[in-house]
Amino acid sequence: MTAHDPDILCIGSVLWDVIGRCPDPMVPGNDKPGRISRVPGGVALNIAMTLAGLGLRPALLSVVGRDAEGAELAQQCRQLGLDTTHLTFADDLPTDRYMAIEAPGGLVAAIADAHSLEAAGIRILAPLIDGPLGTVDRPYTGLIALDGNLTEGLLSDIAAHPAFAQADLRIAPASPGKATRLQAFLRAGRGTLYVNLEEACLLCAEPFTNAAQAAAALVAQGAVRAVVTHGGNTCCDTCAHQTVTRTPPAVTVTRITGAGDTFMAAHIAAERAGHDRPEALRRALDAAATYVSGDVSQ
Repeated sequence: MTAHDPDILCIGSVLWDVIGRCPDPMVPGNDKPGRISRVPGGVALNIAMTLAGLGLRPALLSVVGRDAEGAELAQQCRQLGLDTTHLTFADDLPTDRYMAIEAPGGLVAAIADAHSLEAAGIRILAPLIDGPLGTVDRPYTGLIALDGNLTEGLLSDIAAHPAFAQADLRIAPASPGKATRLQAFLRAGRGTLYVNLEEACLLCAEPFTNAAQAAAALVAQGAVRAVVTHGGNTCCDTCAHQTVTRTPPAVTVTRITGAGDTFMAAHIAAERAGHDRPEALRRALDAAATYVSGDVSQ
C-alpha cells in the first residue's frame, strides 16, 4: 500500500437523504409543520463520512447518475475528504434518494429509492475484481464496509467471490426490510455483521429479546462475528471466543437516520486504531449517542 491508498472501501448506497423532522409526535395521516433537509446520505456514504471525520481515508464504490444531482453529490463527497476515484458515474441511471419522516418517538416512515445501485450491479465492483484495487489473483486484503442495499444476488456473489476472500468484511443490512439479504454471509461463514435486534430476528427467523441472544445465534448460524445493537438497551459483540456487552449512554434522541452507520464506522475506526473490543464498543456507543442527541435545528 502507498500513502495515497484508501484505509477502507465503503461499498453500497451513495445518495441524497431528504429528511423531514417534526418536533411533535406524529401518527400516519398527520400533516404537521417541521423542517426538511437534503444532505448526502446512504449507508456506505454515512459510514464513509464518519470514518473521514475520525481521520481515516475512505474510498467509495457505488454509483451516481451523470446528472446534476450526481455531480453535486460527488463534489460534496470530495469536499468531505472522501475518495471518489472509483465511484461509477452512470449515463443510464439517475442518482438515488432516500426520504424519511422523523418525530420525537423515532422514525415515522421512510422510503429508500436505491434502484440505480441495484441496476448498476457488478459494475460498481470492477475496481476490486479487475482493476486498481484488486483482482481475482491478487485480492484486496484491507477493510471493506459493505451495505445491504446491493441486490441479494450480488451480495451472494460477493460472499463467495475470490476477489473478496482476503478482505476484512464489515457488513450492515441497511434496513430491517433488507436484513435477510445477508444470509449468504452466514452460509459462507464470512464477515462481521452489524445489525440491530429486529434485523437479527429476521436474519435468524427467531424472536430474540436481547442483543446477547441474537449475537450468539448469528455466530452459531455462520457469522464470524456479530455486533448487535438494541436501541438504548445493552449491545453485544460476540464471536467464537469472546463476548462483550455494554449499555449505551442515556440521551435524548433528536434524530434517527444514520445512527447505526455512525455506530459501525466508529467501531471500525476504534479497532483500526488498536483499541480492544470492550473499548471499541464503548467508543462506538458513545459516538452513536452523540449523533442521535445532536442539534438538528438547522
